[in-house]
Amino acid sequence: MSDKAFKSVWDAIEDDPAQAANMKHRSALMMAISEHIKAKGLNQTEAARLFAVSQPRISDLMRGKIGMFSIDTLVTMLAAAGIGIDIRVRPTRVRTLNNPARRRVAA
Repeated sequence: MSDKAFKSVWDAIEDDPAQAANMKHRSALMMAISEHIKAKGLNQTEAARLFAVSQPRISDLMRGKIGMFSIDTLVTMLAAAGIGIDIRVRPTRVRTLNNPARRRVAA
């Protein structure tokens, strides 16, 4: 067993930092939707109506089936319910030399 520490469970599961970040963001959006459903006391049928999706789709969300949801889908669901999100863009501390998109470019 390795003693390696990870910032999040997604960093431990995913080898690709970009994929780990995507999973982390999808997870956060899914939790926000799930918390909204619980806070409003909605059943899955009512939530499906609110988010303009099917009831089985809400079931998948509530069970945490992250692979079934894209960021686009989750943002659309939030918008359908009148829930806004804030996005903050910042440089990451981890850079890889093999990924030109992540290299710092001198100005």
